[in-house]
Order: sequence, then C-alpha cells, then structure tokens
Amino acid sequence: FRKSLYEQLFSPLEPDWIKAASVGFGVFMGIFPVWGFQMIIAIALAFAFRLNKVLVILAANISIPPMMPLILFLSHLTGSIWMGDDAQYFLFSEELTLERVKTSFVQYVLGAVTLAILAGIFFAGLAYAGLKIFRKQKV
Repeated sequence: FRKSLYEQLFSPLEPDWIKAASVGFGVFMGIFPVWGFQMIIAIALAFAFRLNKVLVILAANISIPPMMPLILFLSHLTGSIWMGDDAQYFLFSEELTLERVKTSFVQYVLGAVTLAILAGIFFAGLAYAGLKIFRKQKV
C-alpha cells in the first residue's frame, strides 16, 4: 500500500502541473460549500478532468473537524468583502441565534466560494513550486 501510494504521489510519468492542479482542486473542493457531497463531487470531477485522484482526495480533506472552525470563520470574514455595508460580524459576546445565522448565510456562501478559489490557487502554486524544488534536488 505504501509503495503504491508513493508511486501515485511521485510518479515521474505525471507532469508536475497535473499534480499541482490536483492539490489545488482538492483544496478548492474541500472548502467549497456543498456539505456532505464534497468528496463525491471531487472524485467524480477528478476522473472527468483526469487529475491525480489520490492527491485530490488527500487535499480535499482540508475540511477535517479541527479545521472547520477556521474555514467557517475565514469564509464568513471573506464574505464581508462582498457584502459591503450589509456585512454581518459575529461577536462572541452576543447570543448566536438562528435568525443571525440566516441573515449571514449569503455572506458565508460568497466568502466560502471566494476562499475556496483563492486557497485552491495558493496551494496549487505552493505544490508546483515544491515539486520543482524537490525534482531539482533529487537530480
């Protein structure tokens, strides 16, 4: 299993840009707000786009429970940019009600999509740079 995983991750037959795109797409899908369907959609689209499925699955796991509060907070904060004067800000000293959550739902969704795109691009670039550096050192 370990050897097979290593071959999938570091196959010299697969270009670095595909590996980087796989990481970026996985991160994008891990943050994109389609709760409960992220992994299914990510795998299906990885097959459709001929990406590295192992890397997509690994990167999509950015939305593990310890990371969710940070992702939710950053999504909501990023959404405030799109909302302008109508932006909602959660203060931990105030009571969190269902009505407050409803009013900030659009802000969250806009922020989550924006954050997913930006994080996907950032991690794809980081993966590409890392692969280029790793390949140079290996030779």
